[in-house]
Amino acid sequence: MEPGVFLAALLIFVGIPSFTILRIARLRASRPQASPDLTERLEAVEHRVEDLQQELAETQERLDFAERLLSEAGDERRIGS
Repeated sequence: MEPGVFLAALLIFVGIPSFTILRIARLRASRPQASPDLTERLEAVEHRVEDLQQELAETQERLDFAERLLSEAGDERRIGS
C-alpha cells in the first residue's frame, strides 16, 4: 500500500472519529451541571405529570362506565318498545 493512501485511510478511520469524540467530551465537560433547585423542580414536574396521568385514567374509567350505562338504557328502551 502506498504511504499516501495509508495515511488517508488512517485519517479517515482513526483521526476523524477521534476528533469527534474529543469534541463531544469537551462539550460535555463545559456544560454546566444541573443545580439542586433545577433537580427539585424537575422532580416536582414529574410528580405532577404522574398525578395528571392518574386523574386521566380515572376520568376515562368513569367515561367508559357512563357510556355502558347509557348504552344499556338505550337497549332496554328498544326492548321495551
